[in-house]
Amino acid sequence: MSFTVSLNLAAAGVPARTQANEATSMAAVGALPLLGDGSEMASGAERRLGDRIVRELYRDPDYLDDPVLTEYVQGIWQPLLAAARLRGDLTAELDERFAWRILLGRDRSVNAFALPGGYFGVNLGLLAVVGSRDELASVLGHELSHVTQRHVSRLISKNAQQTPWLIGAMLLGALAASKNAEAGNALMVGGQALSVQSQLNFSRDMEREADRQGFGVMTQAGFEPLGFVTMFDKLQQAARLNDNGAYPYLRSHPLTSERIADMHSRLPLGTLHGSVPLPTALHAMLVARARVLSNPGIDALRGWQSQVADPTIMPRSAQAGALYGAALAASKLRDASQAQRHQQRLQTLLADDPQARQQADWLGAEIALVAGDLARAQHWVAQASAVSEPGPLPAMPNASPPRPALLLQARIALQSGTAQALDQSAQALQSWLAHQPQDALAWQSLAGVYAAQHQGLRALRAQAEERVAQLDYAGALDRLKAAQDSVDNATQNSSARHIDASIIDTRRRQVETLLGEQALDR
Repeated sequence: MSFTVSLNLAAAGVPARTQANEATSMAAVGALPLLGDGSEMASGAERRLGDRIVRELYRDPDYLDDPVLTEYVQGIWQPLLAAARLRGDLTAELDERFAWRILLGRDRSVNAFALPGGYFGVNLGLLAVVGSRDELASVLGHELSHVTQRHVSRLISKNAQQTPWLIGAMLLGALAASKNAEAGNALMVGGQALSVQSQLNFSRDMEREADRQGFGVMTQAGFEPLGFVTMFDKLQQAARLNDNGAYPYLRSHPLTSERIADMHSRLPLGTLHGSVPLPTALHAMLVARARVLSNPGIDALRGWQSQVADPTIMPRSAQAGALYGAALAASKLRDASQAQRHQQRLQTLLADDPQARQQADWLGAEIALVAGDLARAQHWVAQASAVSEPGPLPAMPNASPPRPALLLQARIALQSGTAQALDQSAQALQSWLAHQPQDALAWQSLAGVYAAQHQGLRALRAQAEERVAQLDYAGALDRLKAAQDSVDNATQNSSARHIDASIIDTRRRQVETLLGEQALDR
């Protein structure tokens, strides 16, 4: 993944511990490596290493939490996780200890990768080229298998002279180098780290194993096996385009004819290898969204308008993608009237496709919000929430509406400023966060709603929870201390304020513990 990482990786910044101390630390948390996995690194230590890397990625300007794209990716990711559990690939220990979290990045290179501890990166460049949900499932299944088979930790364990934290720092330098070779090399920890880089490439055996396991996971999850084969062709082409001679993180070996032939041989008898199904309208729309968000330059946004001059000559799904991209691009250019015209044509095109129409409704709400038309925005959100058939990812239990609509409603409430809208949004966000406490963007929205309601204490606590969700415990502690100061300086002492103060005091002690554990890992 090509997030731009800005971090001082001097050896003094990531002090190395001795092997004896590392072994003691692992024993202290009671984490033992899985039997037979060939890794000397405990799962708990791998998770902490992943946390250390991801903390920096959350701060990166290329990190993106787009509710619409995130929901679509999760709609593919969750069935893959369920299939891995069913097959026994994902053990109960790893299931509990690892994060299993996907981060999106704006980078236009065609790339996805696995990080230590069950974190995964997906570039918008990958989303912009996949031709179907099945192709994306093949990539995610492959990366998932790298983690369930402990490939990351097995590679790190190869060099017993490097502590995991020094390697983690080097990995961040490798991430930077994938976009800017000079900057990335400057972040490397001298020749020692460069020597480790050669060991961070997945071996051919590991790649083949991830192919086989990933193929089994995606087919178990109900995705079409042909997607694995057609994606191979795109990745092989992308590898030639993306290779700039830098140090991309965990760069895989080039696709070989043996690996491609192996996947062809696994297809069911009678499958037409050359047949590539057309993408659905829903998929084409989200591909267009990924392309617009990954290339927000004015010339690129204007270029979308030419694609809808005569869309009737295109297949229906391509028409949907072109209209969606043109509408979103026009909205980014602040041309509300043009955006609304494209969106209305899209609505007409998708009259008989509820799932795709729901995405068009959410887009309509986004466009209306940019134009300041709150009544129209509320109309589109209500219409999207009323769709009888579920979208790519059904809402979590007791958490309605779906996440994109939930966050759109918060934006509408903040712009309107009415007490009723703010109260309804706060209640919906609280219900969602009760089941999804790691949703940093939802905490950020809730903090804004609380601030608009003049509930400063609760707003500070929500800001702290946002930072906890992104593993920034120092920032969370700062917000909680500010909340406690607010309590101490308050003139009124209501029972509600006393309850909030008690919650904040408890959370401060918990975050201080997390921060202390984090400091021990440095």
